[in-house]
Order: sequence, then structure tokens, then C-alpha cells
Amino acid sequence: QVQLVESGGGLVQAGDSLRLSCAASGRTFDSKYISWFRQAPGKEREFVAAVTWSGGGTIYADSVKGRHTLSTDRAKNTMYLQLNSLKPEDTATYFCASHDRGSIYYKDSYNNWGQGTQVTVSS
Repeated sequence: QVQLVESGGGLVQAGDSLRLSCAASGRTFDSKYISWFRQAPGKEREFVAAVTWSGGGTIYADSVKGRHTLSTDRAKNTMYLQLNSLKPEDTATYFCASHDRGSIYYKDSYNNWGQGTQVTVSS
């Protein structure tokens, strides 16, 4: 079992930056991928980015590629998502999750989730 705790959300203006953190504990080595998803009110939870926990390789959704950057500090078992050039449409609750099986792009492929951290971008 992997325990995940997100932090770093907040209320910012369009164009600002935020850094989200996801602290992992437990059996992190059981999951090849640790990912970020986000969910806006009334919308489906959508894939944002993923990192291979052992090798550090990253994958991004087209909607955030070039703006947001995912990194890890394996000594701290922590994953970061640097959100840059934020837009109002980035407003959502951001979750990190550990991958179980299946496509990394689908939320049903994940078996452990954090509680989420809210990001609100005003125009």
C-alpha cells in the first residue's frame, strides 16, 4: 500500500506559478508510475502528468506540456509538479496517485490516491 499526501495548492492570478508536492510513503516501489490528475467542478478527473518512480522519465498531457514540469526527490520520496503560466482553466483539485495496472492515462488504472490540493486561478 502507498500513502500519498498532496500540498502546495492555493489561490493565484493568471500567469502566476505554483509548486505542488506529493509525499509518498509505504510500498512506493510497487508502483512503476506515480501520476498527477486534476478534477474541475462538474468534470471528469483527467490525467496531467506521470513519472516513472525508478527512472524519472516523465509523460505529460498535451494540455500542460511545455507549461508544467514534473520532478522527483527520491531521497524524500516526494514528487513535485511545477505549474507555470497558470490559466483560469487550470482551476481544479489536483491529486497524485500510484499506478496499479492498465493505461496510465485513465483514473481507473490507479489504486491509491491522495486527498487532493485545490488550485484556483483567477483571471
